[in-house]
Amino acid sequence: MCVVTVKLGLPLVSAVLVILAVNMVHTQDTDSVNVFIVTDSKNMVAKNAAEVALKFVSESSSAKVKIGVNKMIIVDPEQDISTTVCSELDALVDNGESPHLFAYLADLQHGMEDHFIMDLSKSIGIPSVITSPGYSEMGMKDMMDTSEDNTAIHQQVVQIYPPGDIYPEILRTLAQNMNLTNAGILYDESFDLSSKLRTLLLNMPVRHVIKSLATTNQEIKDQLMRLESVSIYNYFILGSSETLKMVFKVADSLKMYGEKYSWFAGTMETQTEFDPSCCNNMKLTYFYPLPDSKSSLKSLQKSYGLTMKPAIEAGFYFDTIVNSVHAVDELRKSGLLAGVQARKCNDSTEPAAPVDFRSKLQGVKRDYAFGPLKIMDSTAHMEFSAKIDSYEIKQEKLIDSKSFGSWSAKEPETMNLEPAMQQMFSNLGATTLYRVVSVLQAPFVMKDENGNYTGFCIDLINELQEMMNFKYEISIVGEYGTMDENMQWNGMMRELIDKNADIGLGALSVMAERENVVDFTVPYYDLVGISILMKKPEVPTSLFKFLSVLEDSVWMCILAAYFVTSIIIWIFDKWSPYSYQNNMEKYVDDDEKRLFDLKECLWFCMTSLTPQGGGEAPKNLSGRLVAATWWLFGFIIIASYTANLAAFLTVSRLETPVESLEDLAKQYKIKYAPKNGSASATYFERMAYIEERFYEIWKDMSLDDSLAELERSKLAVWDYPVSDKYTKIWQSMQEAKLPETDEEAYERVRASPSSSEGFAFLGDATDIRYQTLINCDLQMVGEEFSRKPYALAVQQGSPLKDQLNDAILKLLNQRKLENLKEKWWNQNPLKKSCDDTEGEGGGISIHNIGGVFIVVFVGIGLAIITLAVEYWYYKSKRPGSQVGSITKVNPKDAEYIRRGDKGIAAVANPW
Repeated sequence: MCVVTVKLGLPLVSAVLVILAVNMVHTQDTDSVNVFIVTDSKNMVAKNAAEVALKFVSESSSAKVKIGVNKMIIVDPEQDISTTVCSELDALVDNGESPHLFAYLADLQHGMEDHFIMDLSKSIGIPSVITSPGYSEMGMKDMMDTSEDNTAIHQQVVQIYPPGDIYPEILRTLAQNMNLTNAGILYDESFDLSSKLRTLLLNMPVRHVIKSLATTNQEIKDQLMRLESVSIYNYFILGSSETLKMVFKVADSLKMYGEKYSWFAGTMETQTEFDPSCCNNMKLTYFYPLPDSKSSLKSLQKSYGLTMKPAIEAGFYFDTIVNSVHAVDELRKSGLLAGVQARKCNDSTEPAAPVDFRSKLQGVKRDYAFGPLKIMDSTAHMEFSAKIDSYEIKQEKLIDSKSFGSWSAKEPETMNLEPAMQQMFSNLGATTLYRVVSVLQAPFVMKDENGNYTGFCIDLINELQEMMNFKYEISIVGEYGTMDENMQWNGMMRELIDKNADIGLGALSVMAERENVVDFTVPYYDLVGISILMKKPEVPTSLFKFLSVLEDSVWMCILAAYFVTSIIIWIFDKWSPYSYQNNMEKYVDDDEKRLFDLKECLWFCMTSLTPQGGGEAPKNLSGRLVAATWWLFGFIIIASYTANLAAFLTVSRLETPVESLEDLAKQYKIKYAPKNGSASATYFERMAYIEERFYEIWKDMSLDDSLAELERSKLAVWDYPVSDKYTKIWQSMQEAKLPETDEEAYERVRASPSSSEGFAFLGDATDIRYQTLINCDLQMVGEEFSRKPYALAVQQGSPLKDQLNDAILKLLNQRKLENLKEKWWNQNPLKKSCDDTEGEGGGISIHNIGGVFIVVFVGIGLAIITLAVEYWYYKSKRPGSQVGSITKVNPKDAEYIRRGDKGIAAVANPW
């Protein structure tokens, strides 16, 4: 045989060897699966798990697959891997060992950045599986393209998201279920959230910071203190058990525990107990992955050494390789790989038609190491669950533990909570504590006798607290804040700028310069302008004001004239021979007969001054002259009295009142000014400044030599063409000296001699309206001007703004803010019931004319007393007489009685 072989010659031997090689290759293609695996140098768990997986596939009795060429290389993702991968791949193809399966087990951090692997997996022409993040900003966007042109490639190349890419989604679910408003997320090398910095809590009202955890205690301490300095109190620590223990020791030393802080710890390790030796005082929520109840992890650990940690990653990479090999083997057995050969990196030939590797991978049914691989039409990941427990630690001992439930990667947006634990779970987050800075200003913020804060804004923040579930602590500053020449703020604005407060609460006006340094919410109060506070005019009232029309000396003279006139009439009637009492026979036939004794004279003079008239005048001419003189005197006195009474009742209304800012500016008796440093003072100061700037611009234009003569002539006017109203007003205010406090301003207003002279205060209309509400000696004058809304202020860029906006809008829709206005204005317990001097309409009030009624009652009282005296006098002086009997008369009168003379009634005894 050997000789024959020699005689055949070298060409024949070469041909035989080529045929044998081809037969050997064909035998490999049909009987075994060649695997080409690339792993990252930082992902040794994947390398070791893949080796165990290939061993398991080769030795498994239930689903044994013959592995042909098994090529595994380790690359450094931080360097150019294309040379290494291409050289190995090309060598395999050249040696007739073309792989049937290409697998890239990427490091979580760097796999998404290597676009070379992405392009290679689509051009190599064989089934490929890549474990790469799916939620990255760069990631596998082109690979995940399911457009019609890319569907075939999408079926041949399968991307499976590793557990480390899915697991952080539990943070989003926790934050959503507990309504967290802030979160600090720190992670070590066992996690990598660099691809999720912008997406993890996207579209959630959670102010958050995501940072890689430091490695030393001091650096960790600095990180935690920085988080606390920006008001973050919910901390998520992701890492190994050693990392968690180190962080909690630092937190315990900083005394970062209590209801103000909330701690959440997550790990990739599968453990059922937490080491309490980290802390002296800590409450935390702990979550960790657990193998599925049907997993074969323990068996694989015992039989094949699948003991790499974390177990969830080891199980994932194990199942990925095993399932992929089985899927390729099914393709091989069904003949779909016939003629399919891997292409070299620089091969420009048209690749073979892609095979449906995804469908075969979906159909693999076998026991899994940790959790089942879920292969869907466009994505793929491992389904696993994480257990959520709560621990309370005291003095390095676990004193209490609770199990809340679990989270599943199958439904990452929901929590499977125990029914009894749902309420407790929602309260796991740190108690949100906002620092509120305010200014005491009634009725918005006030302090009662017990030291408690009350007012409109306090009720408002309590309503917001109930809706948003937070706590707050109030600090008081002296003012809302103004900006000095160096653009430095004070008061409430300074506290917000320095981040010493979270919310600015009070009657805070929205102003342009304030919006440059803080953010304002939607207005919670209507537009509020500047108004004028003045002393209410005091209209003097007197029940006997009708007596004050004439001076006391005049009243005495009238009274003297009354008595003198009455006595004169009596004397004249007594001594005149022509009087009635001296000539009764002459006036027998007269219908009216009147005997003017002293009593009758007094009555005559009194009634002569009234519209009723005096009655029958004296018969004698002298008496009539006296009566006529008295009538003329009475007419003049009554006319004078009536005219003066009307003048007295209306003279207080003849003064022209101040009704606007223009009226104040036109007069000089009333000084006026706002509070120093207030928004009102800023308004007038800036209006004066604007007028001054306009004047300077006009002056420069008028004196500009560069203008044409015609243009200059148009500007040449004697008077300043723009108003300088506010310049004069601001000058007057400065001369009046701006009050430093509201109390000082109110006292100056009250100290005004009258409403037409003294001091007027200009301030926010709400403040002035409240002062008129609780004080009857003050009044609000004129219409509001320079109106601005009231709103809450927050730190610039704070997410709290959107939360407060939503809550305030809800309160507006529910009309609760209107109810608060009704409570603190119309139903205010300090509201006083004042006389409505403006509503009198010029009429005479009871306060001015009430004395007349007193005179009537006094007259009736005197009449009753007189009647009693008369009755007593008659009964006591004439005991034998009868009431109604006629006393003795002289013979002369008796004669008249016999005649039936009616005049006898004038001289007969009335009894």
